[in-house]
Amino acid sequence: MPVKVQDVMKLLCSISEKRKMKAAVKHTLMGVLVTGAATFVGGLAFGPPGLAAGGAVGGLLGAWMARGQFKPVPQILMELPPAEQQKLFNEVAAIVRNLDWMDAVKLTTLVMGSQALQQQLVAMLVNFIINGLGAEIRYDD
Repeated sequence: MPVKVQDVMKLLCSISEKRKMKAAVKHTLMGVLVTGAATFVGGLAFGPPGLAAGGAVGGLLGAWMARGQFKPVPQILMELPPAEQQKLFNEVAAIVRNLDWMDAVKLTTLVMGSQALQQQLVAMLVNFIINGLGAEIRYDD
């Protein structure tokens, strides 16, 4: 039976939607650039005290810019490039390879009926989001 990438993406969307998962790509590089630029300008303008003030202001500005950047995981999954979706698909296929299903609806029904499968898929998805995408996970209740 040919397994479709889109079926697996729909399954992961259902699981992450049920768990109310959101993720934010860490804006580490942007924060470093803003903090570094503010520190540099502060140091040039005011010497050693300016370094401290510029670092503090830059750090606050970098944190402010990154706040509120969480998006629902299903949205992130559907926006992944095909190569990333294929990586995710390969990991999911290894977990659900022994299930008998023909479409996304049947696959989702089988997985949602098994707490153990859901836990395996959530753990795999969290690992993929954190390590593969460099994102932070949040659960909204």
